[in-house]
Amino acid sequence: MTPAWRCSRIASRHGTRWFTTSARRREIRSIAELPPRIYPGFRGRIVYAQETSNHDLLALHWPAPPRNILFVRKDDDAPVQNALNEYTRHVKSTYPDTNLVFEPDVAKQIHEAFDFPIYTVTEDDTHVPYHEKVDLTTTLGGDGTILHAASLFATATSVPPVLSFSMGTLGFLGEWKFPDYKRAFRDVYVSGHPSSLHATHPLSTPTDGGSGPATTSAWPSSPSLRGKSMGPTRASRILMRNRLRIGIFSPTGARLPHEPPFAHPSQIRTPIPNNPNNEDIFALNEVLLHRGANPHLAHLTILIGTPPHHQRTLTTAIADGFLISTPTGSTAYSLSSGGSIVHPLVSSLLLTPICPRSLSFRPLVLPSNTPVTLRIEAANRGKEIEVSVDGVRRKQGLRAGMEVRVVGEEVRVPGTRDWRGGVPSIVRSGGVMAEGEDHWVGGLNGLLKFNYPFGEEG
Repeated sequence: MTPAWRCSRIASRHGTRWFTTSARRREIRSIAELPPRIYPGFRGRIVYAQETSNHDLLALHWPAPPRNILFVRKDDDAPVQNALNEYTRHVKSTYPDTNLVFEPDVAKQIHEAFDFPIYTVTEDDTHVPYHEKVDLTTTLGGDGTILHAASLFATATSVPPVLSFSMGTLGFLGEWKFPDYKRAFRDVYVSGHPSSLHATHPLSTPTDGGSGPATTSAWPSSPSLRGKSMGPTRASRILMRNRLRIGIFSPTGARLPHEPPFAHPSQIRTPIPNNPNNEDIFALNEVLLHRGANPHLAHLTILIGTPPHHQRTLTTAIADGFLISTPTGSTAYSLSSGGSIVHPLVSSLLLTPICPRSLSFRPLVLPSNTPVTLRIEAANRGKEIEVSVDGVRRKQGLRAGMEVRVVGEEVRVPGTRDWRGGVPSIVRSGGVMAEGEDHWVGGLNGLLKFNYPFGEEG
């Protein structure tokens, strides 16, 4: 979109002079124009004099300042939209080298409010996935907004860090309150700056590598960074949330392609021959198989182990449905169905039946690297079983003989200390947060009212 030009004149004692000026730059540009993504490093068990060595969080370390920021907001919410306008203007004015990225519908709604260009996936570049360009994702909304943001990277093995502001109904996953947005963004932006995180600090012991291609430190000596250093003990903390890797197969064992919105148009990859992980998608919360509107109970056989020759049948579930969840998803649908609450740092899979016919069918917790297969039985009386990933239902259901194969995501590069998978969630740091527990325990007590007594107010 080319900005319009206009001519103006001014009067002076020397006569009338003409000059040209450009209109306000209310532009929407393609993310294809943006520079490639910057991959941060995640350092574990960094020990400073003021810190404990017992925490399990990671420290965020940018090799260069993040440039391309994706903003994801809750829809149809005026306070959230006002907050987004305030937030984005602050980021652009305080950190002028940043590029602001939005989803297409949001970009169309808000681009005229800014006097600088914004970026999105356009109709001409749907082949450019977000994960090739976005350095940092920040969300304004509730847990559903965070899940939606994660779904934009459903086919990406490496997800950018996520900075979330709780502006929804519950906000169990949201770490920050919006009034803290200036400090929160500053802390994330300068994590890794030589003045705020010294890899050669005599008291530090970094043990973990980065999550992407090797990069060297390229922090500029910029006036915009002055006064923003957090000090050597204040790198932003990362909670690495595991995801599920999900594949759907026909009765003959052929892998079926995923349909939008699972595989977003901007994420559809060229098929790779003989790649067992091709066309898998990732889920942050859970995958659900359910009878839907059908009046008959679902018949699902649960198999444990690697298909097709190293599987054992666990049981045939006769129930309304069945869930396979991550620890992050343990406080969502699985919890409502009677599943256990699992700490997000516990690498595991949760198998939770939904209203089973047998009273002895209890939820299970398995190691995350255990392959689990859910097969639709021929005895299933309904025509189809509905499949949902993180709350989004697949348009076409599954019929008899079809399978959903699930395994926990590998968050480490095999044989190395490098992080490549998971969803890096930025948590509040400092004080008790250095222990890596307060954000989770506080959520259980304050939001879920864990073991809240009946008939009492506190």
